[in-house]
Amino acid sequence: MTGVRVLLVDDDPLVLTALTMMLKGAEGISVVGRAANGAEALDALTTTPVDVVLMDIRMPTMDGLSATEALRARPAPPEVIVLTTFDADRHVHRALSAGAVGFLLKDTPPEHLVEAIRRAAAGDPVLSPSVLRGLIRRTVAPENGARSRRAEEARARLAPLAERERQVAREVGRGLSNADIARVLHLSVPTVKTHVSAALARLGLTNRVQLALLVRESELDLPDGD
Repeated sequence: MTGVRVLLVDDDPLVLTALTMMLKGAEGISVVGRAANGAEALDALTTTPVDVVLMDIRMPTMDGLSATEALRARPAPPEVIVLTTFDADRHVHRALSAGAVGFLLKDTPPEHLVEAIRRAAAGDPVLSPSVLRGLIRRTVAPENGARSRRAEEARARLAPLAERERQVAREVGRGLSNADIARVLHLSVPTVKTHVSAALARLGLTNRVQLALLVRESELDLPDGD
C-alpha cells in the first residue's frame, strides 16, 4: 500500500475542514474526497477509490448508519470508521453489525485517529475506550436467562467452524491482532489471515469486529472483562 485513501463524511463544514487539515500532515494518508451526507458518500464511492471512510451518524438525506449498511453491501467495499459525538449502545451495535470496522468519538486525540485509520485500512478493529467498555458491559451484564440464551445462539452460529478456525476466532474475540494470534497459536501470519477469512465466509460476516462480537457472546473460554 502506497497510502491510505480516506473519504470524509460529515454535514458540518467545519468538521470536514478540521479533519482535512489534520490528516493532511499525516504520513501515508490522503483525503481523496468529502461528502455532506450518506447519499453523497455512496455517489463518491462509485468513481473514487477509497480505503477508509470516516462516517458521521446524524446527517440529512441519508444518515451514516444507513450509508454504512449500503456501502458495506457493495463488492469490495472500503472499511468504515464511524466518527461521532454519540456513543449510544444502539448506534454502536447497529454500526458494527452493519460492517463498520470501528466506532470512535470525535474527541479522539488526532494521533489516535491517524493510527486508527491505518489500522482500519488493515482490517483491524478500532474502538474508543468508552465504546469498548460499553460492549463488554453489554456482553457480560445481561440477566442470566438472557445471557444464557444469547450464548447458546452464538455457539450454534459458530458450530460450523473447523477446529483451527474456532481457535483463531476465539483469539479474535479476545482482541488479538493477527500477529499476536500467530504467536499464541504458533502459526504464520498469512495462515492466521486465511483462517480469519475462512471463518468470516463460513459465518456470513463481513469483518473481524462482527466475529469478535459473536465470539464474546458465545463465551468461548473468554475471561470476563478481557
